[in-house]
Amino acid sequence: MSDAAALPNTFAEFAAYLEGLGLFHMDLRLCRMSRTLDALGLDRPPQTVVQVLGTNGKGTTATLLAALGAAHGLSCGLYTSPHFLSVRERIRRYQGDLPGAAATPGAPLGDGFFSEADWTGAARTVLAATAPFGDAGRLTYFELLTVMAARLFAARSVDVAIYEAGLGGDHDATTALHRDMTVFTPIGMDHAHILGPTLCDIARDKAGAIPVGGLAVTGPQAPEALAALAKRARTAGARLVSAREVLDYDAAAGVVRPLTVAGPLIEAAPLGLPGAFQAENAATALAAFFLLAEKLRIAIRPEAVRRALGQTRLPGRMQRLRLPGAAGELLVDCAHNVPALVALEAACAADGISPAAVIFTCLADKDFAGMAGIVRRLTTGPIIVPGLFCPGRTRDAADVAHGLGERAEAVPDVAAALTRVRDIPGTVVVCGSMYLLAEVMGRLDYSPYVYYFQ
Repeated sequence: MSDAAALPNTFAEFAAYLEGLGLFHMDLRLCRMSRTLDALGLDRPPQTVVQVLGTNGKGTTATLLAALGAAHGLSCGLYTSPHFLSVRERIRRYQGDLPGAAATPGAPLGDGFFSEADWTGAARTVLAATAPFGDAGRLTYFELLTVMAARLFAARSVDVAIYEAGLGGDHDATTALHRDMTVFTPIGMDHAHILGPTLCDIARDKAGAIPVGGLAVTGPQAPEALAALAKRARTAGARLVSAREVLDYDAAAGVVRPLTVAGPLIEAAPLGLPGAFQAENAATALAAFFLLAEKLRIAIRPEAVRRALGQTRLPGRMQRLRLPGAAGELLVDCAHNVPALVALEAACAADGISPAAVIFTCLADKDFAGMAGIVRRLTTGPIIVPGLFCPGRTRDAADVAHGLGERAEAVPDVAAALTRVRDIPGTVVVCGSMYLLAEVMGRLDYSPYVYYFQ
């Protein structure tokens, strides 16, 4: 199907077209995005826009920010990536409660996923807008979804749209949108083959997303990453603030204490997400929301903050799953690079988890040498390495197993890996790639749809 000749009439036709674009095809230029957004009148979206960048914690921070907004009565569009089982996971809406109506225990913080008809309609609109540009104007997989998100959020009249950047910042598709705030989670070594060989290179690229005269909020950063953010802020005449300067969040005690921003002291606000490392993501989201509330003149409501922090869940983050008929349980975590694996190791130690085995593999563009030692430390038991089908980025399972040492064994696929650990009592950690987690969830017939809103 060419964009001009046949627009998709069904979600299945759209999905087939999207797959044909190639999930991992990238072209780091913003000209196609800018031209398409301008054609649709979306270069300056009709709502407040927040862009979340960094290496790890972007999805969690973006989701918590959306939940905080929804609990305060805002309609929040949320764009994240990648997805586990359906592309529809990437574009969602957290529907705001009416003031004072947030007391129903367990009520969802959003209506979640757009319908297949909504997706098909948005795809038709965007592809029709790009058709006059010919093949040179054809959007990549990520670009198309980014513009579709902007279209869906505009059509649904959300109050705040939150976009998780895909890769880098300076040339990321989300950077083509006008942004009112940029939020930075910790920046670490990842995608070095694209963004540059050093942390300074990577941070400089991500910092490039800070808009002229904008507001940027950052979580904890390594000195060289913070220096890159500060330099870009100075050059762009932007305001850069540290989340730790805005407020203090003691997740263990459940206390939110504003420091340089208006708002009440909030007690009894524990974080529902498992893993001690999530406290920093929550603190960054809280700081961004308190500043956003000031901008939008919204009063901070303690009960709304408690609800958002306590009820938000995300799949694939220290998540426990039951393998039917198995002796133990699975603990799946989307740790896919060195910083994330370090956080996973610390979280297991803090929670007293001694994994009986690990199912692990990683993509070819990841720092396997840096990850291998951490994976070996996670367990004294077997390490099962399944084959993973990821065209263009697959790493051979036998090579991974060889690099992990004598306790590692390669198996053909995820089904074989699950069979291999079925009789192992205790906790089996699954980590290394979100695509690995997606295959595990698919094999277990698990739907992440029910896990976003609890």
